[in-house]
Amino acid sequence: MNSDNLLFEMRDGVAWIGFNRPDSRNAMTWEMYDALETACDQLADEDSVHAVVLHGVGGEAFVAGTDITQFATFTAPEDAIGYERRIDRVVGKLEALPKPTIAMIEGYCVGGGAALAMVCDFRYSTPSLKFGVPIARTLGNSLSITNVSRLIDMVGIARTKEVLMMAKLFNADEAQQAGLVNGVFAPEAIADEVASIAGEFAKRAPLTLQASKALVGRVQAQRRAAAEASDDWVTTCYMSDDFKAAVNKFINKTPFAWTGK
Repeated sequence: MNSDNLLFEMRDGVAWIGFNRPDSRNAMTWEMYDALETACDQLADEDSVHAVVLHGVGGEAFVAGTDITQFATFTAPEDAIGYERRIDRVVGKLEALPKPTIAMIEGYCVGGGAALAMVCDFRYSTPSLKFGVPIARTLGNSLSITNVSRLIDMVGIARTKEVLMMAKLFNADEAQQAGLVNGVFAPEAIADEVASIAGEFAKRAPLTLQASKALVGRVQAQRRAAAEASDDWVTTCYMSDDFKAAVNKFINKTPFAWTGK
């Protein structure tokens, strides 16, 4: 399953998946999303795997969203809707993976990275954590309604509005208080701590683990609106002049001001 930007390692029955673009804070490319989806498909039926750990390479970030340069080619509503559907599909595969999943988070965990971490069963971070979806001050786009629902399930409506409307980034203490992370470990200790936690799942009843995860997932699915319920706002935001200007600023370092158009 290894590729240049997505690393895979098996250790003592634990699958370790590493996002490997440290120079870009591990921002996700289309190839990385595809590779992660393939990994989820293959791991789902692998009886020798009792847990999966996702982590960033380099110590500065888990995943700092999607690589913004890829948005420069968006010209039609289908591009925006197709992108959000793609993210929903890949994140959904990870969410439904019938294995215990752990996000080991160092530093930035934002945008698409936040979506990936939220659907893991457990999250552990270092004190350098910065968690959020700061699109209100970066790109001016919109999450899918499915990812908004995931965020509400995780932190509640009030904090979801802080994340999405105020572009708040939670630090490690705030994230632990909000229930976003299950524990905070020192940078030099987190890999060993997470390996120990992942190893404990080998001692748990496999069918109970699968049933518990599946049943929680069914409850969550019943609460969620249909995927197309956000298509109008996804289209409006991604096709806006503001979004195009924000992407151009990122790529070409050009100044701009929000216009609401």
